[in-house]
Amino acid sequence: MPAATAVHFFLELAVILGTCRVVGLLARRIGQPQVVGEMIAGVLLGPSLLGKIAPGIQHHLFPSGQANTVLYTLAQIGLVLYMFLIGLNFDVNLIKHRAGTAVAVSAAGILTPLALGAALAMPLLAQGIYFDKSVTLVMAMMFLGASIATTAFPMLARIIFEQRLSGTPLGTLALACGAADDALSWCILAIVLAVHRGNPALAATAIVGGILYSVLLLTAGRRAFKALGTISERRNTITAPVLSTVLILLMTCAWFTDTIGIYAIFGGFILGVAMPSGFFARELTARLDPLVTTFLLPLFFVYSGLNTQIGLLNSPMLWAVTLGILIVSILGKGVACTVAARLNKVPFRESVALGSLMNARGLIELILLNIGLQAGIITPTLFTILVLVAIVTTLMATPIFEFVYGRHRVDEPSELPEPATVPADGSA
Repeated sequence: MPAATAVHFFLELAVILGTCRVVGLLARRIGQPQVVGEMIAGVLLGPSLLGKIAPGIQHHLFPSGQANTVLYTLAQIGLVLYMFLIGLNFDVNLIKHRAGTAVAVSAAGILTPLALGAALAMPLLAQGIYFDKSVTLVMAMMFLGASIATTAFPMLARIIFEQRLSGTPLGTLALACGAADDALSWCILAIVLAVHRGNPALAATAIVGGILYSVLLLTAGRRAFKALGTISERRNTITAPVLSTVLILLMTCAWFTDTIGIYAIFGGFILGVAMPSGFFARELTARLDPLVTTFLLPLFFVYSGLNTQIGLLNSPMLWAVTLGILIVSILGKGVACTVAARLNKVPFRESVALGSLMNARGLIELILLNIGLQAGIITPTLFTILVLVAIVTTLMATPIFEFVYGRHRVDEPSELPEPATVPADGSA
């Protein structure tokens, strides 16, 4: 990288981190996780605001070209590390306790968005401004359905921890449903990308490869990784060789899953789940979390913001479409999961609280949308619409949860021990 590009990139980083910090703190003042502020900060630094009021400054700060490529690459590293931390602190035992209800709610959270997304995709595709001309009706249906079906799993995990719901019936159910729905959404995306590339074998490679990868790491891998935990506990710290080994494994897993078509973040998450819990998870989280959540992860939100152009929504019709997709997204995810929970005899307040958590889309949808935009499946117009939907549904989650459940909650002993602390930024 030329010296001039490196110098300019330092300026980019300073502006990004400063803006995300300020807007994130403002978000926390109104009861939102800092990550919500970072999502909004990304849009503010992009063409939607800074590009409108000071286009020269915006273009100087974020020119297209090599600097943007470096920003994208660092953002991807941050995503992989963050999803690894989420997996590292994910207690698999939580899923076993409410499997029946979790299956019903997860099914509602996938099938309803797919059905509604399919219905929406038909008129949107016909207008020719939301999807690339090469996209078929089935591909449009599946992509839009997967977008609506995603859940902000990292944010969900953080809210559960902050609300002291770890190991409780509601916390258990929410984590199980969020994990299942996001896994299915990624499988759907893999199929859409494979068909778009004209090679259905890629979908089979992604799904079969992903299953084999998960099974291998969660069985033989989990047993092998216990040695890392044993060494760390014996020395009462994570040594440099152990940390280096973990990072090498993480980059290898990210490369492998990205190569087979299910993307690097999936590899990072599964590796994290397979790692030893307890002391090892807590120490590794303490080492990596500050750098990841305060330095690397905000870069992704800004990169997404640079691709978000609210100015493209320049007619009442486009804003009506945005509102329509927002309503359908809420009905397809939040309301559907609430109804499914009630039908399975979950108390009313818990059902609505669960629906509000499942309805947040946050970081996970932004990842999916960036992939769709880069692959040429959706246009910048639909990308912008769906980014706004992701922000609004994420903004809704905490206030609704607090109103219907948090303020009425009476603390009870958890069913399971408190898990290791999840990343502290509250990210989605």
